[in-house]
Amino acid sequence: MSVKPDRVIVVDDDAELRALLRRFLSAHGFETRVVDGGPALDRELSRNPADAIVLDLMMSGEDGLAICRRLRAAGDMTPIVMLTARGDPIERIIGLESGADDYLPKPFEPRELVARLSAVLRRTRGQGDVSTDDIVTVGSLEINLSTRKVMRDGAALKLSSREFALLAALVRSHGRPLSRAQLIDRALGRDAEVTDRAVDVQIARLRRAIGDRADDAELIKTVWGVGYVLVSDGV
Repeated sequence: MSVKPDRVIVVDDDAELRALLRRFLSAHGFETRVVDGGPALDRELSRNPADAIVLDLMMSGEDGLAICRRLRAAGDMTPIVMLTARGDPIERIIGLESGADDYLPKPFEPRELVARLSAVLRRTRGQGDVSTDDIVTVGSLEINLSTRKVMRDGAALKLSSREFALLAALVRSHGRPLSRAQLIDRALGRDAEVTDRAVDVQIARLRRAIGDRADDAELIKTVWGVGYVLVSDGV
């Protein structure tokens, strides 16, 4: 049985870099398409969905942050690896807050991009058929670890792939606190360029997405000096 290659769209206004990444990613088994901006990306996605998007942050016209926010607001949760010439941690946090799944500063080794894409796809792809073991109930939440769907009191919640990865890591360690380093390792990949502050930002976003409040969290508790823990009904 043949395995279909993962479909990747590279969005960058640098024609030379687009050509380089198309050759390199194609040589490493990805079905690769390249576009020069948001409108071209929209056309490609309407014709054929992607399994992942490589998105440059600094582009003329609509930049990568705006594109990422627009896709997420429209409910498109395709994994995004964001590229930028900026190495400032604040820019990294802004990129992650916009809904990106990983962040790679330029200049970078193309092999590192391949590794990042592979890791993001592993984290965000459902594994196998749904079984009863894939469905976990925690308090008023119902989490399907296979289909990546989350319900609260019967209503579907919209989570980004990064928010779901953090929630899944907390679910699998239900009742046992995880440090920020453990959350980075289990949810984001140990090679992810993510600071403790970025983890706090993502936890805050996850709490909002599931209806928790930091001052009176029902499900995700802060364990001071340690990290975070998922509990049932605030206990």
